[in-house]
Amino acid sequence: MEADKIFINGEVITVDQHSSIAEGVAVKGNRILAVGSTEEVLSYQTEDTEIINVNGKSLLPGFNDAHLHLTIYGTNLLGVSCIAPHIKSLEDIFIDLRKKCQETPKGKWVRAWGFKESSLKENRFPKKEELDAISTEHPIVIIRTCNHTSIVNSKALEIAGITEQSPDPDGGIIERDLNGRLTGKLIENAHMQLFEYATYAEDEIRKGMKLASDEFIQAGITSVHDAGAYGDGADSLRIMQQAIHAGEVKVRVYALIGSLTNSHEFVEKMVNAGPITGLGDDRFKIGPAKLFTDGSSVGPTIATRQPYSHKQDDYGMIYYSQDELNHILGTAHKKGFQITAHAQGDCAIEMILDCIETALNEHPREDHRHRIEHAGIASPDLQDRMKKLGVVPIPNPAFMYVNGDRYLEYYGDRVQNMYPARDYIDKGIIAAFASDAPVTFLDPLLGIHAAVNRKSTDGQVVGENQCISVLEAIRAYTWNGAYASFEENIKGSIEVGKLADITILSERILHVDQEKLKDVKIELTMVNGEVLYDRNDLCGKKNQSSTIKV
Repeated sequence: MEADKIFINGEVITVDQHSSIAEGVAVKGNRILAVGSTEEVLSYQTEDTEIINVNGKSLLPGFNDAHLHLTIYGTNLLGVSCIAPHIKSLEDIFIDLRKKCQETPKGKWVRAWGFKESSLKENRFPKKEELDAISTEHPIVIIRTCNHTSIVNSKALEIAGITEQSPDPDGGIIERDLNGRLTGKLIENAHMQLFEYATYAEDEIRKGMKLASDEFIQAGITSVHDAGAYGDGADSLRIMQQAIHAGEVKVRVYALIGSLTNSHEFVEKMVNAGPITGLGDDRFKIGPAKLFTDGSSVGPTIATRQPYSHKQDDYGMIYYSQDELNHILGTAHKKGFQITAHAQGDCAIEMILDCIETALNEHPREDHRHRIEHAGIASPDLQDRMKKLGVVPIPNPAFMYVNGDRYLEYYGDRVQNMYPARDYIDKGIIAAFASDAPVTFLDPLLGIHAAVNRKSTDGQVVGENQCISVLEAIRAYTWNGAYASFEENIKGSIEVGKLADITILSERILHVDQEKLKDVKIELTMVNGEVLYDRNDLCGKKNQSSTIKV
C-alpha cells in the first residue's frame, strides 16, 4: 500500500507499550500506515508520496490535554489580557480597560482575564472604585487566573442584582469591607453566578472557539478534554459541535458534561436527556458528568482535612454535601455515565472517592474509568483508594511551576503529595496530564518540564520526590489522555492503524537538558493526516519530485 506522507530520519517516540523509539512513520489518509526504520517506511513510497525529513528531531503522538476550558480560553482572547508582556502594574491593566471601553458600546460587558495579584507591582486586587473610575456605563469584570474569583465594578453588581443586602450564595462569598460595603470581589460560587449575566453572544463564543483551536494546534495539541464553561453548558456544547462540523475547531474534543455555573443543574439535565458517555465520533464525543466539589488551590479555597499552613482556622470550601454528591453523580453512574468532579483538597478528594465507591457498590461496573479532576493534595491513603477503585486522576503539573511558591506557603509539607506523578506511576495508577488552561499556561512542554523538575518559577523545589522522567511525562500527556476518554485503541501512540495525529518538536527531547525542556518548541502539528501547523516550513522542504533511496 502506498503512503501519502512519509516522515524519515526522526527520533520517533512511539509511546507504545514498550516505549519503542523508531526513525520513521508512513501515513495513508488519516491513519498511520507504518512505523520503523527510515528504510522500512520508505518501502511505502511512490512518486506521489510526500517525503518529510525530520532531521533527527522528535516526532511523537499529538498531545492530549485532559482538562482545559476551550470556550473560556477562546472568549478570553476577545478581552483584555492581564498576562500580556507589558502588564506590570494595575495601572497597565486600567489603561487597557479604558481603551476597551472606548471601543465597546455602552452597557456591554468589558472583561479582563488572567489576573494574578502577586505578579503585579502593587500585589493586590483592584478596588471597585478604581474600576468605577474607568467606566460606570460599562459593566467591568476582571477574572483571576484561577477562574474562581473576580473583581467587578458597580455597574456589574447592579446588572447582577447584587446589593449590600444580598446573602452569600451556597459555596460562595460576596466580599464586604468592615462596614458591610461591597468591595466588588466575588469568590467561588458568587463569581460563577455572575456569569449568568456576563455571558458572551453566540457569534463571539464561536469566534473564540476557533481562536482557541488555532492556538491549541500551534502548541502541538491534537485532542482536548473540554472541562466546561460559564452559563448554559448545553449552549456551549451545541456551539462547539457546530464549530467542529464547520471545520472551525480542528482539535478532537472529549466534552465533560459540566458547567462552572450551577453544575448540578446541567448534569441532572443531561443525565435525564438520554445521551451518555461515549456518544459521538473521533472528532467530538460526550465525556463524563462533572461537578465542582471545592475551590482553587491558589485562592486558596480548596477543602482540606487539616488547616492551611498559613491560616490555622481555614479548611477551605465545599460545594456539596456527601449525600448530594452521592445522589447527583450516583444517578449519572447508574445511567451509564463516566463520572468525575473538580476536587483539589484531600477532603474533597476523599468525598468523591466515597461517592464513587458507593456508586460502584450499588451498581457495579467494570472498566468505568471514573475520574478526579486535578486531585491536588492526593495523600498516600487516597492514592491507594484510587488504585483499588480504578480511578483516573487528572493532575496539572504546570501548577507546581506557576504556583509552587504559594503552595509551600499554604500547604507546607503537603506539597510532597500534590499532583503526585511519581507515586501514581509507581502504584500503577494511570494519570492523564492537563494544563487547565486558561487557568495556567497551555504549553504541554511546560507541563513536561514541571513534571520532570518540580521547581517553581523562582527555582524553589516543590515536592522533589514526585519527579518523573521525560518519557513518563510524554506518556501522561498522550496515551494516558486517550485512556481517560476510552480512546487508547485509536490514538495516543504512534502505532499502525491509529489516527495520524502527530507532533514534531524543534529538538530531540530525550537529549535536551532537563532544565531547558520548557524552551523546546513545536515544529509541526498534524491532525487526522492533515498538516495544520508548520512553523519552519518543514513540509516545504520535502522531496516531492523524485523517489528517495536509502
